[in-house]
Amino acid sequence: MSSSAEDAKTLGNRAFAKGKYAAAVEAYTEAISLSPRPVYYTNRANAHMKRGAWRAAADDCASALALGSVATRERRAVDWRGKLYLAPLTTVGNLPYRRVCKGYGADITCSEMAMATNLLQGQASEWALLRRHVSEDVFGVQIAGNSAETMARVAQLIEAETEVDFVDINMGCPIDLVCNRGMGAGLAQRANKVQGIVRVMSQQLSCPLTVKLRTGYDMDKPTAHRLVPQLPGWGAAAVTLHGRSRQQRYTKLADWDYISQCASACPAPLIGNGDAFSYEDVDNALKSETGISSVMLARGALVKPWLFTEVKERRHWDISASERLDMLRGFVRFGLEHWGTDTLGVARTRNFLLEWLSFLHRYVPVGLLERLPCRINERPPTYFGRNDLETLMASSMASDWVKISEMLLGPVPADFHFTPKHKANAAASAAITAEG
Repeated sequence: MSSSAEDAKTLGNRAFAKGKYAAAVEAYTEAISLSPRPVYYTNRANAHMKRGAWRAAADDCASALALGSVATRERRAVDWRGKLYLAPLTTVGNLPYRRVCKGYGADITCSEMAMATNLLQGQASEWALLRRHVSEDVFGVQIAGNSAETMARVAQLIEAETEVDFVDINMGCPIDLVCNRGMGAGLAQRANKVQGIVRVMSQQLSCPLTVKLRTGYDMDKPTAHRLVPQLPGWGAAAVTLHGRSRQQRYTKLADWDYISQCASACPAPLIGNGDAFSYEDVDNALKSETGISSVMLARGALVKPWLFTEVKERRHWDISASERLDMLRGFVRFGLEHWGTDTLGVARTRNFLLEWLSFLHRYVPVGLLERLPCRINERPPTYFGRNDLETLMASSMASDWVKISEMLLGPVPADFHFTPKHKANAAASAAITAEG
């Protein structure tokens, strides 16, 4: 493909964004004349629709279909095998946090969940979720939506305006507000709608399309084994399966036997997710007989992001409190680079630091444990650390998290108050926040 065709497409995208649809049609026509890619026809079809030129739009859609999907013809590949994949984490999985995890060895990173409708409305805050840092060498974005039309339009925008290595469809979020609108875990219950969304999105993307879902919706009624084998045939390049149902949340351990069962029936790479908290957990998941291609780390990486290092070096790291404080200094530095050093930027950095501390305090130092490995669902009693800083970092009180933030960002305003975003206490918050 010539660069001039892409230049023409870029001009068309800019004109479209400004509402100059006639100019957009002209630019897309030039791109088509230089290189008749399906995406140029679909872009021009959108511009025609904005002008009310329905017949021209229909003709362009037919031309795009006749040429064949972008995904089939020019699909870029991602090698998922044996990789450590940082889960898309709502609120806490921001760009500065992902940079920290990359420093510890995360192979694949993904944006926080973004809502398709907000992206189409051009909300700057939603598009900011899709920003990528240069260190994120394999990076994807996760999208939640409930209709093929909406998701196809978002896929077109992502294809035209971003540089990502894959796009993930969220079919696992358990939050009522999301599920009740037919998205997240609610979408996974409607196989026909899933099929339409996966097919149209995969046709618009030159990067792989993936799907993340749960074992099912209701407690003890798994359904993923019926849907997972069909997803690759519809256009999914990989599938991530969280070993819990939507209603189960964290009341039971993730079912890795069921994940393995689904992996054996899935013709595409299947990525397992749920409760991984040590290199032993990852080793067990990736045994050849399981059929699982790679492991996604979620809550485990929130409690101890150095888990990526532990897995790759096959050890239990007795990381010191001072080393953890240095890690937080790095996060603050990344946060100020990302959100700015003005009053608003400092406030955002502090808020996201505190959200993360609501998970980090659950880490129990290896040197204090009676046995290894520690399980993620184990809740130790209150303890004193080996020094004052280690004790402070183990506190479950938000006021102590604020003290840590003051060590790094200075005093908080006189009227400052913090509670984790989704719940009044951090433990309850964990059941929702880590579910992007």
